[in-house]
Amino acid sequence: MKKVAIVGCGAYMESGYGCPGEWRCLKAAAMGEGKFDEPAQVVSFVKCECPGRSLAPNVGMAAKLSEIKPDAIYLSSCMVNAKPGCPYASAEDFAKILENKTGLSVILGTHEYH
Repeated sequence: MKKVAIVGCGAYMESGYGCPGEWRCLKAAAMGEGKFDEPAQVVSFVKCECPGRSLAPNVGMAAKLSEIKPDAIYLSSCMVNAKPGCPYASAEDFAKILENKTGLSVILGTHEYH
């Protein structure tokens, strides 16, 4: 089973902008729905905190503390489809940063639930 890390938008999750929290991401991973091509084991869930400077170190620390290196990183649908968008960087920018720092592939989005 593929091991994944999920990164969610902290502002969306805490402010209720259409994302009630991580349950939809976790469901999609468990069921192999949305952007997951098969059921996946979530080994870490990290909230991106504005302005995003600590994102790469926090993802690395989550992998270190869990002692399980993920096979891929997924940026949550609320992070990728944020309305209004992140004022600090695009999801594509965050993906490039994470890919460069971790060497892992980063998938944009997790689920297509409404």
